[in-house]
Amino acid sequence: MAQINSCLKRIFIGFNLLFAIIGVILISLAMLSQIVTSDEQGPVVENRTTGLVVLYVVGAGTVLIALLGASGAYREHKVSLIVFLVLMIIAALLMIRAGVPSAILRPQLEEILEDRFRSLLPLNEAPPDVKSLADKLQLQLHCCGLFSSDDWRNQFPDSCLCPPMEEEEYECKRVLYEQFQFFSQVESRSIYSRPCFPIIMYYSLLGANIVIGFFFTLASLAVLGMILSSIMIHQLRHPERTTVLFTVPTIFTPNLPKYQELHNTPPKYEELQSPPPAY
Repeated sequence: MAQINSCLKRIFIGFNLLFAIIGVILISLAMLSQIVTSDEQGPVVENRTTGLVVLYVVGAGTVLIALLGASGAYREHKVSLIVFLVLMIIAALLMIRAGVPSAILRPQLEEILEDRFRSLLPLNEAPPDVKSLADKLQLQLHCCGLFSSDDWRNQFPDSCLCPPMEEEEYECKRVLYEQFQFFSQVESRSIYSRPCFPIIMYYSLLGANIVIGFFFTLASLAVLGMILSSIMIHQLRHPERTTVLFTVPTIFTPNLPKYQELHNTPPKYEELQSPPPAY
């Protein structure tokens, strides 16, 4: 005989289905990031290994926990639901532990990145890996220099050059362009006038907002899972009790009004047979 409310069971299984979809999305993002960065080199890409491992672990763990919760609800297995409840408590604490420092650090992100990028200047004297990364950013973002084109000290790479067909779409300017081939020569060329740092900062803040929202969304889902699993465990322990969550209260049902006749009631038979009173 089923001991868990059928409506509650459907809601809980649907909740775990949503949880499993989130886990699959995380695994897909990790695979996509790994494919995109597989041919890249340099310290910046190598540091992404930790992030990929975290995505894989969190995604796989999310799918496994969702399967455990859905299976426990479908079979009405109390031990599975208790394990699910404990894992939800741990997950909620971990998400809050990661989300709160991220939210506190977010206003300081611009200052941290600015100090980090200014330490790389001037770009014409930077290490080869930094120059390679700057070239890729300039080609993708259509910009020149981190904070201004002066970061290259008039030794602009080809990634700074603005093609004639892009001069109307992007902000370009004419500068003296110094080339070093067989001998030094100076030419007037068109380069991108937009610096790269504001664009990088925009996407960095957008990514930070997404990460913070992700942490707190998972924390909210974990709390919801805690509530639903606690109710189901309570129903398994006390199957004879009804769940207040899905019953309609009747304490406000009004009593039927009592009606009284306004006209005089007919006299009884005994009153008709009694003699009239003496005056």
